Amino acid sequence: MRKRPELTLRTRALHYLARREYSRVELAAKLRPYVLKQEEFEEKVDLDALLDDLSESGYLSDERAVTQLLHARRPRFGSQRILHELHQKGISHELIEQALPSLHDTELETARSVWQKKFGELPRDAKEKAKQMRFLQSRGFSMDAILKVLKHDDLDG
Repeated sequence: MRKRPELTLRTRALHYLARREYSRVELAAKLRPYVLKQEEFEEKVDLDALLDDLSESGYLSDERAVTQLLHARRPRFGSQRILHELHQKGISHELIEQALPSLHDTELETARSVWQKKFGELPRDAKEKAKQMRFLQSRGFSMDAILKVLKHDDLDG
């Protein structure tokens, strides 16, 4: 049985990027253990130079990572949860600020959709209302959106 050759850091990065978009910070964190591993056997590897090259080549883009995350998370989560995730992924404040208006514009509609799918009917008592509120809060919806959903204010628009 032949041993598979060790992947170069660039090849490994391209494999990750072929599966989904990563922010620069995320990709650096994923590659860092392999940098240390390669440096044991080879010359020093410059991770920042590799990431710069991938960005210049168009393979790595924080903008595309934001777009992909918004597309994947918006139907199920509120703006607070999505913003937290963007911060965790190391997305710049400028890109997050650009994403805010679209998140806030769709939050009430998304909260209604998530609530309808999970519960479908207004709470009958305080205990049930608290349960529904906790659920929507855990999904990252603002208290304003939650209260509007549970009051069924302005259902048609």
